[in-house]
Amino acid sequence: MACPFYENPVDLGAQLVRRALRRERTFRDRCNPFELPEQTLYERYRFSGEGLQYICQLLEPYISNVTHRNHALTVPQTVCIALRFFATGTFMYSVGDAENLGKNTVCRAIHKVAGALTELIDAFVVFPGHLPTQCIKEGFYDIAGFPRVLGAIDCTHIPISAHLGENEADFVNRKSFHSLNIQMTCDHQMMVTSLVAKWPGSVHDSRIFRESLLCQKLEQGQFSGVLLGDRGYACLPYLLTPYPDPGAGPQMRFNVAHAKTRVRIEMTFGVIKARFTCLRGLRVAPDRACRIISACVVLHNIATMRKERTPPSDPPPPDVVDPIIVDFPSGRAVREAITENFFS
Repeated sequence: MACPFYENPVDLGAQLVRRALRRERTFRDRCNPFELPEQTLYERYRFSGEGLQYICQLLEPYISNVTHRNHALTVPQTVCIALRFFATGTFMYSVGDAENLGKNTVCRAIHKVAGALTELIDAFVVFPGHLPTQCIKEGFYDIAGFPRVLGAIDCTHIPISAHLGENEADFVNRKSFHSLNIQMTCDHQMMVTSLVAKWPGSVHDSRIFRESLLCQKLEQGQFSGVLLGDRGYACLPYLLTPYPDPGAGPQMRFNVAHAKTRVRIEMTFGVIKARFTCLRGLRVAPDRACRIISACVVLHNIATMRKERTPPSDPPPPDVVDPIIVDFPSGRAVREAITENFFS
């Protein structure tokens, strides 16, 4: 009886050649991130195990893969890849090396998660906040006795290094580096209550506010109360700034209370940038950078609501603003009335 092995040596040779040329597929081992100790989870992802599970459940409808073929990333793996980038701000290939993945896979995971979180921004970033308005006013009043405060407002620059094309000059700020100028307001608990993330670094804070939806709503009288801003803004009936040259007594006390209350927004910037180190410098195109910033703000609010550990942050820097010379008479009148009634 002839051996089948020798029946067709030509076909056998072809099979051996194809097998030799075929690249053997190997799948890398990816550990379950939830099995890590809580301290390790916080250091890598800035969230506890329960917090990570909540985020996974929240984002699953947006980021889950329709197939599990080829060992596609699971929802927890996708979330943890993105959070590791947000938390460290390192290069994508470094995140890939740490997570045992390729750079392209990391890039897709980051932008998938950032896009999903951005879609949820209206649910987590609400003005004047998730608490009743009166509770927010009382919370601000307890800080330094400043009445009727709905929030503190300011802008912060997020450095950006990417190919900016013909509009590169628009991104150069007054400190001569490329950035995005991001406007936020916060409540007394350092929850972000409004966000404008689209303007290049050369645009002044006052213009960003003037063209924002928040300004339009305040002008229309939709909210009863005031914002506190620095001298980068004009004094308005709904946005109070400190006295430029305060006299002794009530005006000085107004400025002191204003500064102690308004510093909440500076503290919020510090906590967000400490929690998500990627915001100290983004190496992506401006549109993607805006989505990442929005995603980090949503994650910050989730972390605040869930009382996740707050990272140590640098003290607020001293104010360095381009002063606005003209204050509106109606704004000065509100400022004078509050000074007389609460700081005399």
